[in-house]
Amino acid sequence: MPAVKFRSVLLTALLGCAALFAVAQAQTVKPSGVSLRPATPGKFAQVSPVTVPATPSSRTPPESVQPGQVQPLAPGTLPAPRLPRLTLNPAIPEVQKIEYLGNGHIEVAGAVLTLTLDDQSRARALAGYVARRVLAAREQLDEVDVSVYDKASYGGFGGPLPLLTASVPRDRLDEFLDWSAGKGTYDRAWISTMPGVAPTRRPEPVRELTVNFLGSLADKAADAVHHTTAKVLGGVQGGLLYHGSARSTLSALTFDDAPHPMYEPLLLDILRRENVHATFFVIGRNARAYPYFVKDMVDQGHEVGNHTYHHVRLPPLPIADAVQELMSASQVIQGITGKPVRYFRPPGGDYTPATLRAAESLGLTTVFWTDDPGDFQNPGVRVLIERYTKTLRRGGIVLLHDNAPEMLQVLPTFLRLAQARRIELDTVGVLVGQSEAGKPDGGFPLSGRPVNVSASLTRPAARPSPKLVPVEVRLP
Repeated sequence: MPAVKFRSVLLTALLGCAALFAVAQAQTVKPSGVSLRPATPGKFAQVSPVTVPATPSSRTPPESVQPGQVQPLAPGTLPAPRLPRLTLNPAIPEVQKIEYLGNGHIEVAGAVLTLTLDDQSRARALAGYVARRVLAAREQLDEVDVSVYDKASYGGFGGPLPLLTASVPRDRLDEFLDWSAGKGTYDRAWISTMPGVAPTRRPEPVRELTVNFLGSLADKAADAVHHTTAKVLGGVQGGLLYHGSARSTLSALTFDDAPHPMYEPLLLDILRRENVHATFFVIGRNARAYPYFVKDMVDQGHEVGNHTYHHVRLPPLPIADAVQELMSASQVIQGITGKPVRYFRPPGGDYTPATLRAAESLGLTTVFWTDDPGDFQNPGVRVLIERYTKTLRRGGIVLLHDNAPEMLQVLPTFLRLAQARRIELDTVGVLVGQSEAGKPDGGFPLSGRPVNVSASLTRPAARPSPKLVPVEVRLP
């Protein structure tokens, strides 16, 4: 039998077996949201030795909060270490909380204010006053991000959008103070045109843990063939992207749920310092309230994708509502970036033939993932390092979350681990372009940026933030 024909027959057989296996598995799929099994302590295959900061003495349970005040969490998620807080003296009654966090190089504070209806005309002036006070109270801060809410309808990050938001780097404080006093313009501020309007849907308590195809047995068999084909061939198959080409040294780095005002400046700073580009799957309502962070992503060479407008599972929605979720998010993103949106990731990893067709009708390629260390579950930095080490692969798609504090701690280590393995992390668009080009083995893909692998991969933290300090490892 000719070699070409033999390979074709073999591939067809493999695809058929995979489809049958997937259908059998579909009868025993774990329910969505099942937590990952904790990794066995002490097994760090290719990372030795490890220096890890002392674990906080206890994980403080979350405070009593209103619905939506924190991002929804999947079952099995451990509470994140509480961020340090800054107290102003004398206090400002409208200030609900001021938290701060560092990434080892810069430190950022997030201030939340609530105003009564009678006080909302003072929003700009009060935002300027708070920014000045916060930066004066802690000289280590490089930036303060202010979010001003309506007190009566305040529901936190997942509730009605703020009245006003602003990002204030220390070196732009005077410019912001002028704007807050009604003088000139300021490009890192946003004012709502619909203050106090509740979201049409609540963000759902879903995280991207597994890929879940919902449909008939025939649909699942067809999807299994697509999935296996993507693994074998790499690249976009039938409007879906499961995997890039395993023949190259490129993987995609992706972040879901962006932008978050507390974490985005820290995350973007790390990626800039490490000269790494990523794809951010943003929630439309978050992008609307913090457009300057989305602009920062594009200005720094990152890619922005669609993660629905409200961060909801699409399969239970009527198809018209699912289309509206995708369309609304894309319109917000394109309005900010000036670029069409090309990629979409379904919240929770849930999809059906109908939702895939909806995405494709809007020109969106549906993107899944291969590597998910579960950073949103706050498993501890040791576990995250082990999961990063085990799952990183050629042609893979790494799934992280922009608002996971432990991710910030270990991200520099992970990026240097990828360099040590000669795997370049880049955007989904670069991964797709490389897969379509069929780049052969050997050498880094030509993404336009040199990759520097230093002899010593351990870098001391310049200025660690209290409680959350970067993790440093020495690679062999």
